[in-house]
Amino acid sequence: MGRFLLRRLIGQGAEATVWLAHDPRLDREVALKLRHEPLAKGEMDAWLHEARAVGRLRHPHIVPVFEADVHEGRPYMVFEWVPGGTLAERLRRGPVPWREALTMACDVLDALQVAHEAGVIHRDLKPSNILIDAQGRARVMDFGIAARLDARGQAVGGAQGGAIVGTPGYIAPEAARGEPPGPAVDVFALALILAEMLGGAPVRHPASDPAQAMRRAAVELVVLPESLGERADAHLRAVLAQALVFDPVQRTASARALREALANWRDSAEGGEAHSAPMPLEGPSTVTGAGQGTLDFLWRRMRHKSDFPALGEAVARIHRVASDEQANLSSLANEILKDVALTHKLLRVVNSASFVHAGGGTIGTVSRAVALVGLSGVRNMALSLVLLEHMADRSHAQALTQEFLRALMAGMLAQSLGQTPQEREEAFIGAMFRNLGRLLVGFYFAEEAREVRELAERVGETRAAWRVLGVDYETLGCEVVRRWGLPASLQQVMRAPAGGPPARRLSAPPERLRWLASAANELADVLLAGDPAQAGARVEAVAARHAPSLALRPESVADAVRQAREQVGDFVQASALSLPGDSPVRQWLNAPTVTALADEAPLDLALEATALPPDALPDPGEPTLRLPQAAQDGALVQSLLTAGIADVTQAMVNDQVDLSQVLRMVLETLYRAVGFSRVVFCLRDAKSDQLTGRFGLGEDVEALCQVFRVPLQVPAGKAPDLFTAVCQRGADTLIVDTRTGAIAEALPDWFHRTVKARSFLVLPLTVKQVPFGMIYADLLPPHTLALGEQVLAQLRTLRNQAVMAFRQLAS
Repeated sequence: MGRFLLRRLIGQGAEATVWLAHDPRLDREVALKLRHEPLAKGEMDAWLHEARAVGRLRHPHIVPVFEADVHEGRPYMVFEWVPGGTLAERLRRGPVPWREALTMACDVLDALQVAHEAGVIHRDLKPSNILIDAQGRARVMDFGIAARLDARGQAVGGAQGGAIVGTPGYIAPEAARGEPPGPAVDVFALALILAEMLGGAPVRHPASDPAQAMRRAAVELVVLPESLGERADAHLRAVLAQALVFDPVQRTASARALREALANWRDSAEGGEAHSAPMPLEGPSTVTGAGQGTLDFLWRRMRHKSDFPALGEAVARIHRVASDEQANLSSLANEILKDVALTHKLLRVVNSASFVHAGGGTIGTVSRAVALVGLSGVRNMALSLVLLEHMADRSHAQALTQEFLRALMAGMLAQSLGQTPQEREEAFIGAMFRNLGRLLVGFYFAEEAREVRELAERVGETRAAWRVLGVDYETLGCEVVRRWGLPASLQQVMRAPAGGPPARRLSAPPERLRWLASAANELADVLLAGDPAQAGARVEAVAARHAPSLALRPESVADAVRQAREQVGDFVQASALSLPGDSPVRQWLNAPTVTALADEAPLDLALEATALPPDALPDPGEPTLRLPQAAQDGALVQSLLTAGIADVTQAMVNDQVDLSQVLRMVLETLYRAVGFSRVVFCLRDAKSDQLTGRFGLGEDVEALCQVFRVPLQVPAGKAPDLFTAVCQRGADTLIVDTRTGAIAEALPDWFHRTVKARSFLVLPLTVKQVPFGMIYADLLPPHTLALGEQVLAQLRTLRNQAVMAFRQLAS
């Protein structure tokens, strides 16, 4: 075939055969894959284009493509010949030892990450496409049906959707439905392969009818087998479950993220800790955009303090034991007894009036408490107490206590509104932990939490959190729970559903649990708003809103509120909490009735961005941001920004923050990653009340700094220029073309005389809505800026880090 001599057939599939062949020109053995059928002209061009993309992949764990050609209309590819066998052949002998399985999985994920960064998706990853060489290394082969992605991560060519490509046992649900592929399909397949290596059998049961198997793969959730080997624990199951989430948006973010999570577990297991306490997931975050800097900074603070690392370990340990069907009473009791303070308070709670019916007020041991109240009931109380204990020693503990009790109220309301014992216990955790992000920010970033509360009165809490932190509280809490190693099912319940309650009856988790948690949090919010004795009508309003989906009756809601009031009161008393008389919780507990609710709508979880017209200034009101898509949103730009953000975060973790160093790192990351012509940092001058250029990078930047004078106040009757308007409103603004009429007129004279940029980006720095600085970055003609959402989000992260550096220095 061409110059290649076919030696013997070594594999055959539905679309092609694979031969061991000899290349006489280079005198080497190769593997040659030949399609059964010829391709049409249009199909051939697309195939050759994809073959070139695959041929450029270079990685030790990818079998390289040497050549691609056509023989009598039938395309073929020539690969390196790898002596050994496939993983499929190895699996016929039974499970793979856990160390070997984890090593091979990490090798494959390294290879996939390189392919994904090059815009190539494998989309048919399976054991027969993973070779094991003579050194025992896993090597990925057969990218012959790979999909290509453009710089924005969008499928191109024949991969744009419609065609179903893959193997039923390993295909992701979205791929089985013919949706455009992305990196998540390969992450899904690798998780199935690893589970099969550990357990010794395919996770999906093979079907005799391939079409039926594909239809099932498109709609069915993956359930991990009971056993994944002797060393697999709840934390490893959680890692795999996260990578197998049905919705690709909620799935593990990337091959790198899954690789790091598995490596962390492997390191823990090799240290003999796999059965004791799950290690936090410290791999790359599922959070993208402006919140990544906030999350990384928060996580490092948590690791450097004695508070929440211990909390995370305790939460994960208690939740794992109580959720394990094989757990017994003593195993949970032993976990709780490790903490003397927790043991004491737990016994006080279970002997309170709320549980007098269970033990007659004479429960003296944790084991008996577990036996009488139940594994899940004690788990919920223990987690509540653990959460409270770690927040009781800060100067702002009173505000945190109020926030904690509001979260506890939500959990208890959800528990009372549940229909079955299992639903009640899971709803408690989901509803309470939905508030974890708010609690963490209040604990670690008291000033920012106060700023969010003040801004929330005008724009709502979700938008306020985005503006101040770059991430909403809910996402922050879910990411921390993921890093603690708690199951993906809990993370799903923690995420509030979008829109209003559905009109149909909900019966299946997690959707019903999510709405139950939402209803409970609505109740908690309105119970603590206004006069508790004047809200009977609002109780009925909440019940009516959720009645179609959750089958709530006004009387059941009233009963839930009454039970929650009793339980919270008992908890406050048993925990010896001191509440001021004017606190919302104290007023609610002392109210003669418990029907006080408010008719507030649920928070809008989506941060809305209004496009900034290229020919007009932003209207007063909400911050606006133009989000064009662009070549500057490529993988290289994002990776440089990510590396810079990590460096800045690491510098900020140090006790002695060098503000000048942090700011220069921020500007250097902007300048190098995106390729701006000039970047200038401006800071407020107290005497003139202007933002003035202080330092920067790029062409003639010293002269440029001298001309930047942005007044923060303008005389009455005089219109502000563009920079003043943008900074007064704190609006991240991208100007694509300064030549358009209204934009050109709004720019100050000094800009037209000296700066002369075609496109520029402005990132204001504000504290409590008051501007104190500005980052300016531009491109000189003839170039124009075109930044995608991913890059814009990362740029805002850098801006947020600069603001945090100022705040950290001030504190």
